[in-house]
Amino acid sequence: MELPVVVALVVAFFVLVLVFKSIKVIPQAQSAVIERLGRFRTVAEPGLNFLVPFFDKIRARIDLREQVVSFPPQPVITQDNLTVSIDTVVYFQVTDSRAAVYEIANYIIAVEQLTTTTLRNVVGGMSLEETLTSRDHINGQLRGVLDEETGRWGIRVARVELKAIDPPPSIQDSMEKQMRADREKRAIILTAEGQREAAIKTAEGNKQSQILAAEGAKQATIMAAEAERQSRILRAQGERAARYLQAQGQAKAIEKVFAAIKAGRPTPEVLAYQYLQTLPDMARGDANKVWMIPTDFGKALEGFARQFGIRGDDGVFRYEQPTEEPVTSSPQSDEEEVAQWFDTSTDPEVARAVRAAEAVASKTVEDPLVPPAPVAPRHRAPIEDATDEDRTVSIQPPPRPEA
Repeated sequence: MELPVVVALVVAFFVLVLVFKSIKVIPQAQSAVIERLGRFRTVAEPGLNFLVPFFDKIRARIDLREQVVSFPPQPVITQDNLTVSIDTVVYFQVTDSRAAVYEIANYIIAVEQLTTTTLRNVVGGMSLEETLTSRDHINGQLRGVLDEETGRWGIRVARVELKAIDPPPSIQDSMEKQMRADREKRAIILTAEGQREAAIKTAEGNKQSQILAAEGAKQATIMAAEAERQSRILRAQGERAARYLQAQGQAKAIEKVFAAIKAGRPTPEVLAYQYLQTLPDMARGDANKVWMIPTDFGKALEGFARQFGIRGDDGVFRYEQPTEEPVTSSPQSDEEEVAQWFDTSTDPEVARAVRAAEAVASKTVEDPLVPPAPVAPRHRAPIEDATDEDRTVSIQPPPRPEA
């Protein structure tokens, strides 16, 4: 191979090396610390960057994104001399690449050690119970100390979290027993509260039911008493009217019998026979023990016949009806109060109830599936608010007997 060709190849290779050494591409979210002859020159930003070959070089590439570092569990002694194991997680971000490279040799190890020492200082002044219940307080203190100390390293601590706090096994057993006892205590309290509320509600319900039952019994007693009163009044009125009619019937019968006796012109023998027939009925009373018939009973009847009768052709005294019979006084006329005894006019409320029952009955006739309702017999007297169909003729007192 000729010398010019070799020289050309060497020159071409040298040019390629120069180009490769002078052009650097930095990815996004990264930065590069550039040194010239071992001295810091600049921080290369993401994108295309030009370097002086053989003079400039990249010291370190720094990731500018937020990083998460989980540290192994660290034993920490609490204020009450109990050793707990705590896992921590630190979220941080590099804000100054030059400080992260030149101010600290390894910022990740530095953050880990600083977190451990700060955690021991914070937890050492707290009891186990406070440690378990004050995670937010511990996180806040750790973040404040770490952010202040790592600021000069070009690092910003965003957040510190306690991932786990593991007490000793013996303490865990005690805590589980305490937690179980607390839960049983709360369960007993809640059960007692529930029973108390249930007892109160039951008592309130019994109270209301007794009040309603008493009100119902009161209303039922009042209605039963009112019904008994009305029924007694109606029965008394009916008995009074019946006795009045019976008395009028007996008076009419007596008049008829007396008229028949006068028309038959009885003799003393007939009167004596009738008297003898009446004696057994008179002796049936409980207070009547012995009846004595007087010996001059016939003479008394004979004197009665002679007083009111006329001696006939056969010598027997017979009653003769006078030619002009005196007008007998008619029974006393019925007063308005007596006339009201026979007034069977229905009470308006009863009439409305009957009309409602009849309406139900008529509806039952239209709809055969509805069972028929009992309807009272229609023997009511007319009332003011009754219809023409409900009006009936009231029973009037019987006419007075004529002489």
